[in-house]
Amino acid sequence: MDCPVKVRGSLSKGPRMLDTHESIKKRFFQMMMSKSPAERLRMGCSMFDSAKQIVRSSILQKNPHGSPSEIKKEIFLRFYGQDFQSEQKRKILDSLK
Repeated sequence: MDCPVKVRGSLSKGPRMLDTHESIKKRFFQMMMSKSPAERLRMGCSMFDSAKQIVRSSILQKNPHGSPSEIKKEIFLRFYGQDFQSEQKRKILDSLK
């Protein structure tokens, strides 16, 4: 199955880094596809958990006394803030109280 990964877009609006040699990209893709779907899912979940912990630490560094609700809202904004229109975002943030 030789289907390319679809990327939704980067958080940064700057230029994309395209410095990986084509043979390395192909090898990495083959390595990932050699794993079972369950293994790939576990890897993705683990990476998401790690990213969430890094973001949480960053938020707590800036606001050490933030309430759990404030932290949830900041995590949401960092991960998904660009994916929603203002009204949708406000509704979601209001529900995270």
